[in-house]
Amino acid sequence: MATDRPRTLGELRRSGHRLESVKDEMRRNLVRKLQSGEPLFPNILGYEETVVPQIQNAILSRHDMLFLGLRGQAKTRMLRQLVHLLDDAAPIVEGSEIHDHPFHPVSRYARDLIAEKGDDAPVAWIGREERYNEKLATPDVTIADLIGEIDMIKHAEGRYLSSEATMHYGLIPRTNRGIFCINELPDLAPKIQVGLFNVLEERDVQIRGYPIRLELDLCLVFSANPEDYTNRGRIVTPLKDRIGSVVRTHYPLTREIGMAVNDQNAWLDRSIGDGEAEGGTSVPGYIKEVVEEASRLARTSPHVNQQSGVSVRMSIANLENVVSNAERRALANRESAIVPRVGDLAAALSSSRGKLELTMSEEDGHEDKLIQRILDEAVKNVFLLHFDVREFRPIVQHFESGQTLETGDMLGSQAVLDRIAKVPGLRKRAEEAAAELVPQAKTPEAKLAAAASAAEFILEGLHVHNKLNKSAKGGGTSYQR
Repeated sequence: MATDRPRTLGELRRSGHRLESVKDEMRRNLVRKLQSGEPLFPNILGYEETVVPQIQNAILSRHDMLFLGLRGQAKTRMLRQLVHLLDDAAPIVEGSEIHDHPFHPVSRYARDLIAEKGDDAPVAWIGREERYNEKLATPDVTIADLIGEIDMIKHAEGRYLSSEATMHYGLIPRTNRGIFCINELPDLAPKIQVGLFNVLEERDVQIRGYPIRLELDLCLVFSANPEDYTNRGRIVTPLKDRIGSVVRTHYPLTREIGMAVNDQNAWLDRSIGDGEAEGGTSVPGYIKEVVEEASRLARTSPHVNQQSGVSVRMSIANLENVVSNAERRALANRESAIVPRVGDLAAALSSSRGKLELTMSEEDGHEDKLIQRILDEAVKNVFLLHFDVREFRPIVQHFESGQTLETGDMLGSQAVLDRIAKVPGLRKRAEEAAAELVPQAKTPEAKLAAAASAAEFILEGLHVHNKLNKSAKGGGTSYQR
């Protein structure tokens, strides 16, 4: 905090400071951002033309907001970034539990202090982070948690029950002059939702029915899954009526945006040994495409409960696990280059489990089979983006003569290349594809690993297009016709 800020009520008056509501403050800072071209959510991708304008309109209208969308759509992340629309610092009556503004004190403590000391009443300053509070709605949340309760210890000390001095304030009063967020609003018991009516409309709270009214200055924001998600509760209709704007969120609209989100959030920068790995980590673009395509296919699969959604977190976790399997292989073979292969996609099974909710018609134990089918379909779709199946006719003919080829997710890069060298034209085409599709592989060892990855992608692509048969056993994979 700057030391030259006013420290008393009199100094604050003389400084020209104006009393301003939280929503006016957020509106003013948003206007400044819009005029300067500064993004509202610089780290949120894919919402620039769809979700962000809804939020901007709500703030310009000084509305409370509900972010409505399926899981993994960055609702909470955006809610937390709204704090950047608050000023760097705000004045409060020093010692106030509910951040009373010196020009408009609402608590008994602040009013008594200013009545006693006048312009000498002390002023403190709080940062924007102190003006944001968040509560995850669960069925056991009480009115006392949100609004407040009588503190019987204070009452035992001689204070009257009807006096504000006996009150222990809940989270909402303690966020006065700030932003209060309730995540997963439908999980809040209906009677507690009813308790929010006054806060949303009349901007005051009453504790235990005593005639104590606190005229709060708040921006209330909520997050929720769509109300037809049957595993959750519902938002009571009068509460929805009091929320100014409902902002609908969505999953990435294109594969490219989804991949950008994965790149932004997934931990992919691995190193081996002392961190000066010769080859480093090179994730082929087609691996990233397959991972994202799998999530997109899951979001349209009739076997997946679409009311539950398929979180972006599945793509992120899958990509990390695929890279981890490649890292494990590199460590086992004492290689410094980490380049994932299609065979590493098997590692995505464990990171996908629990992130898909099957439809009622699906039997228990079918989750892994469904995930594998989705991964195979994703490989098939992505393969067609980069190759024409017909160009590999000579390779298919080699297998038609009765030949087989064995690979494995723990087989070193050189061993894979030695084996594919027996297939006419495969190594040469794999090296060409690696140079085109994995350009970040610069070192000799990384280029070897990229070629092995491209070769396996070609073989798997031929398999999913029914040109080759594949059998997997004990970590090894055999291709034949």
